Amino acid sequence: MKLQFEKIEPEVGSSFRVIHSTEAEPCWVYWHYHPEYEIVYIPVGSGQRRIGTSLSRYEAGELVFIGPNLPHLNFSYGTEGQYEEIVVQMREDFMGEHFLQKPELAQVRRLFERSHSGLLFGDETRQRVGPLLTQLPQQPPFERMLSLLRVLHYLADATDVEPLHADGVRFDLNPKEKERINRVCQYVEQHYAEDLDIRAVADLASLTVPAFCRYFKRMTHQTFTDFLNEYRISQARRLLHSARTVADIGLSVGFNNLSHFNKTFRSVTGQTPSAYRRALAG
Repeated sequence: MKLQFEKIEPEVGSSFRVIHSTEAEPCWVYWHYHPEYEIVYIPVGSGQRRIGTSLSRYEAGELVFIGPNLPHLNFSYGTEGQYEEIVVQMREDFMGEHFLQKPELAQVRRLFERSHSGLLFGDETRQRVGPLLTQLPQQPPFERMLSLLRVLHYLADATDVEPLHADGVRFDLNPKEKERINRVCQYVEQHYAEDLDIRAVADLASLTVPAFCRYFKRMTHQTFTDFLNEYRISQARRLLHSARTVADIGLSVGFNNLSHFNKTFRSVTGQTPSAYRRALAG
């Protein structure tokens, strides 16, 4: 599934965007990313949750906070039956450049930082925050802003929150299998910028190279090469927010030449690195 950039514009008269859907969207952007932070609440419906490399199912009441440029699957993708979704999308500076630097917002600032790996909230917070999110679509601008600030306050203070570790991989496996796949993923996280030898990775899993390739595809629904390239590109996307050159970024995430980096980046995101950077600025 092709990763797509989603261009998001705040609503007229608002500094953030609220979307209320009462049925699954048949023609939506599916596997996508955007620089905005996103709160997703699913009052009705169930389906597949894929955020980064975290893959699981969700049930009615799902409440997640997704950080910027973290790829995720549209929650209504593949759902059947009744469905309702409320989404809030906002930039970090939606209340002004130095908004989160206020001392009263220290916990909210920490919430935004933690969201880069994806956050999943439990029943207590869902029951507290769900009604506030449900009211947002009908509220006038000022009341909507106050409600959003209250939502962020509750999310920041929540204790029933689980990081999705979306830069890693989560599976419902037995402990031995979890340890094996985690060894591989941790190795990629630590060595992605190097010229990785698949034989060394296979050794970590105590498998031959052919057996490892079959195993990894079965566990992740990706080849190891595709997984490694997507991880490298995810790191490159973050670096493209800086002033570093495209060539330097490609080299720093493990691509030995610019042409290969550009080709792989486009294959994963549908854009060249330069086009991605221009989209961020525009």
